[in-house]
Amino acid sequence: MEKVLQTNIRNARKLLHNKVFTPTDLLNACLDRVKETQHLNAFITLTTKEALLASTQSNEIYQKSNDRNELDGIPIAIKDNFCTAGIKTTCASKILENFTPTYNATVYKRLCEAGAVLIGKTNLDQFAMGSGTVDSIYGSTKNSWGFKNTEDFCIAGGSSGGSAVAVATGTCYGAIGSDTGGSTRNPASYCGVVGLKPTYGLVSRLGLIPLVNSMDVPGILTRYVDDAAILLNAIAGHDPDDSTTLTKPYKSIRLPSAKQLSVKGLKIGIPVEYACENLDPEVLETWNDIAAMLENSGAAVKQVSLPHTEFSIVCYSILNQCEVASNMARYDGIEFGYRADENESTEKLYSKTRSVGFNEVVRNRILTGNYFLLTRNYEKYFNQALKVRRLIADDFYNVWEDVQVLLTPTTLSTAPKYKDFVQKTNRDQCAMQDFCTQPANMAGIPAVSIPIKLSKTGLPISLQIMGRKLSEPMILALAKFIENAVQFRKQ
Repeated sequence: MEKVLQTNIRNARKLLHNKVFTPTDLLNACLDRVKETQHLNAFITLTTKEALLASTQSNEIYQKSNDRNELDGIPIAIKDNFCTAGIKTTCASKILENFTPTYNATVYKRLCEAGAVLIGKTNLDQFAMGSGTVDSIYGSTKNSWGFKNTEDFCIAGGSSGGSAVAVATGTCYGAIGSDTGGSTRNPASYCGVVGLKPTYGLVSRLGLIPLVNSMDVPGILTRYVDDAAILLNAIAGHDPDDSTTLTKPYKSIRLPSAKQLSVKGLKIGIPVEYACENLDPEVLETWNDIAAMLENSGAAVKQVSLPHTEFSIVCYSILNQCEVASNMARYDGIEFGYRADENESTEKLYSKTRSVGFNEVVRNRILTGNYFLLTRNYEKYFNQALKVRRLIADDFYNVWEDVQVLLTPTTLSTAPKYKDFVQKTNRDQCAMQDFCTQPANMAGIPAVSIPIKLSKTGLPISLQIMGRKLSEPMILALAKFIENAVQFRKQ
C-alpha cells in the first residue's frame, strides 16, 4: 500500500473502482502511516471512529453503485480551526481546548457530501497566528524533510503546518488549511507540496474560526496539482450562509492532460520587488531557471513592477492585528471555552480567562490591535492602512494589463531550523516569512505554491504563481505544466 499512499486521487479511485482494495483498507493504511509519523506531531485529534463509519459507507457505494462522487473513500485531513460537529475544534489553544462545535464548517460539510473520509484535525499555530506551527499548546509540528530527531528539525511552516506535514508524509491525499497571509502556501513551500489559496469569496468561510475576516480563505494542500483542482471543485461555490461568498455559479475545473499542456503565448510577469534583500541565492537561482524554462517553452516572460510591495507587510500587520482584536473579543469565558476560576468580578473573570487562555502571541496582537483602533490612533493607523491596501490591490489590477500571471518565490528561503526560528519573535518571523505571500491576500487574488527542486541541503524549494481574481484554471494549468517539467521528487 506504500505506493498507493503516494499516488494521486484519480489513481486511488481507479484502484478502488477495480476493487484492488476497499476504502476501509485504504483508511487503515493511512492510519498506520499516521502512527509511523506521529513523532512529527501533525495531528491534534484523530477521528478514527468517524473515519471508519465513512469508509464503511464508501465500501457499500463501491460494491453496489457506479454513481460515485469524486472523493468517495479518499482520506483527507482538516486544520483544527474549522468547526466539525461533535469533534473537538481547539485552534491549538487552551481557551478552546475542550470546545466541541455543534455544526460543520461548509468546507467540511461539502467534503463529506463528496464522499471524503476525515482522518483527523491537524496542528497549527494558536488561532493561526504564526508562520512556523511552533506556537501550539500541543507542541511544534516537525518538518519531515531534514528531520533528524525531536531536538534537531526544520519547522513545517505555518500556520497550516500540520496539514502540510500530513500530506507530505502520505497520511492523507489532501488537507484543508486556512490562508490569511500565506498560511497554506508557506508550509506547502517548506514541506514540498502544492498549496492553493483560492480567490477570496470563492470558498465559504462559514465555520472557519476567524482570524482576519477580510483576508481569511480556506486553502488546499495536496501532493499533486490535479488533486488540488479536485478538492477545490468539491468545496468551492456560493454559500447562502456566508455573505462574503461570490454569487457567480462555480464552474468545475478540468485541467488539460500532460500532452495537452502548453504555455505558448502565455504572458508571465516577474515582479522586480520580490527579489528582496533577504532572498536566498538558491531560491533566486531556481526562480530564474523556471522563468527561463517557461520562456524557452514559448511563454512571454517580462519584468513587471508592483511598486507598493515594500509597504505591504507593514500594512498587513496593522490590519491583521486590528481584526484580531475584534475577533478575539468573543472569548471571554462566559459563553463557551475555558473559564478561569474567578468570582470576584466580571472584569477580573475576563482578565484572568484571557490571560491564561491565550498565549503571548495572541495577547500581543490583541493589545496592539486595540491600540491601533483607539480613537486618537484610528485615522493614523487603521484608516491609513486601508488606503495603502487599496494601492497594493491596484498594483495587481494594473499589472494584469501587461501580463496574465505572476511568477515569484513562495518563501525567501528553505525551511529554517527550529532552534534558529524561535530566536526571533513571532512578529519578526511573520514579517519575513510572509513577504511574498501576503500581498495576494491583500488583493484577494488566487495563488498557488508549487515545489520545484531540493536545495543543496536536501530541503524543498518552491515557487508561487499568482493570477487575477477567478483565474484558478489558468494558474493551476501553469502549475501542472511546471510540475510535469521539473518532476519534483515526492518524499
